[in-house]
Amino acid sequence: MARSKAKVYTCCAVVMLCVVAVIVCIAVLVRHDCPDGTFSIAAVAADSATCSKIARDMLQGGGSAVDGAIAALLCTSIINPQSMGLGGGSIFTVMDSSGKVKIINSRETVPGKFKPDLLETCHTTIQKISGSAWIGVPGEIRGYEQAHKLYGKLPWASLFQPTIKLAREGFPIPAIQARYIPYTDTDKTEPLRKLFSDKDGKLLKAGDMMKREKLADTLEMIANKGADAFYNGKTAEDLIRDIQEAGGTLTVQDLASYRATVTDAWAITLGEYQMYFPPPPAGGIILSLILNIMKEYNLSPATLKHKEEKTLAYHRIIEAFKFANGLKKHIRDPGFSSEKIAKKFTEDSFAKHIRSLISSEGTHDDQYYNITPYLDSVGTTHVSVLAEDGSAVSVTSTINHIFGSKVYSPRTGIILNNELTDFCGKTNKIFPGEQPPSSMAPAVLKSASRTLVIGSTGGSMITTGMASTLMNYLWFGKSLKEAIAAPVFFINSFNSVKFEPHFDQEVIEALKALGQNPNDGNIFYNVVNAVEKKDGCICAVSDARKMGEAAGY
Repeated sequence: MARSKAKVYTCCAVVMLCVVAVIVCIAVLVRHDCPDGTFSIAAVAADSATCSKIARDMLQGGGSAVDGAIAALLCTSIINPQSMGLGGGSIFTVMDSSGKVKIINSRETVPGKFKPDLLETCHTTIQKISGSAWIGVPGEIRGYEQAHKLYGKLPWASLFQPTIKLAREGFPIPAIQARYIPYTDTDKTEPLRKLFSDKDGKLLKAGDMMKREKLADTLEMIANKGADAFYNGKTAEDLIRDIQEAGGTLTVQDLASYRATVTDAWAITLGEYQMYFPPPPAGGIILSLILNIMKEYNLSPATLKHKEEKTLAYHRIIEAFKFANGLKKHIRDPGFSSEKIAKKFTEDSFAKHIRSLISSEGTHDDQYYNITPYLDSVGTTHVSVLAEDGSAVSVTSTINHIFGSKVYSPRTGIILNNELTDFCGKTNKIFPGEQPPSSMAPAVLKSASRTLVIGSTGGSMITTGMASTLMNYLWFGKSLKEAIAAPVFFINSFNSVKFEPHFDQEVIEALKALGQNPNDGNIFYNVVNAVEKKDGCICAVSDARKMGEAAGY
């Protein structure tokens, strides 16, 4: 009897081992079946190959999606310092392995003291709106701290080491960073100009070696002592001293009192997907409104095959963009205004109302869309991460315009934001502690079988760039890479339509006949980085507009 029981147990054990072996073999075969250029386990899409690879290495070393995202952002702060850094702020959209989504908002805030006539000095051109008066209280590091506390797996200090090494030992200046170094060449930004000059005072060029030793010291301090080392103590005092010497109003109290916030994500339904995005003051509600308007027009690959249908589709998209522009002034910090109006923008009924106002025969005057001119912003960076356990991070970070305020802190190695310019043209009054409105819309789209992590950079071009990519991918039948690469258009705050080079010229001429006002757009700052998992394979795309390159395994 005992022997027969032993035989049964042995047979069961053998069967179980065989089942496990079969499962492992199937999993291996499935992974190997992934097409070239895709990944089977995890992937990252950042602005540069260097930063994507650093984040990938974090994931391979047992790190979470948040660990990878933070490492990529730290890296980007020296690879693309014109776009973001410790002197700015960020918004994380984080989905954990169970599918629960949270928002971590560490956008900059209005300091306790600011010039009472600040908004009266707003300009209509980006070149005239740098300077210390526009610096908001940096929130970037508090955002990393909160994200790591909730979702991190690796030690905090380990996330900083690759960037500290790059900053201290030096790296060749990438072509994209070199493109913007001439922006530092003004009399009013001498410390910043000096940072990007050689020993003879000549501006550095692509391929020249660059070191950021002061920044390396600051990063090392934060790595070893935590985020508090940035917001209190000597580093905080040094940073504030440099800001005040440049004429800024920030104080050590502003830094010490800064806190990141954690909230639930907002969501809309797009076909099989739920799209999760951050609430105001982020720009997710504008993106969701555009997509809600357009989803009922039954767009499909066939739409692009006939000139008349294609023209009508793009005409309607442009009109939706105009209405979205007209509503941007309603994006405010929920701590200082009601969320009820903003929440309405995400509802299908509101999209239906806007859709009823769109004419297929032509355009209207600006007041019809209720547009108020404001300053278009540029810049920012975005990182999309999808980890092995299915968790995901979509995070956008910024110092606002190119090199932000152009105020550089020589004592800390930090370049400061000019985030308060985002209030220009959108409100007449601001309050201490208030976050400015933003176009940032880091999003995660989830269905029963797919996950798409997506976000964009480019200031005011973020929402149009993301909406175009999502429409190209979800409805026009393009691959993710094709959807991101496709030429886009942008409607500025003066209601003028700017087309990216290589956009279909026939369609542009047909849109003119419908009353659209096209304008040449030489430089487009929209950059979409995305990662998607479907059918067990992961596709990761970093936008070629910024010479980005994704990484995974």
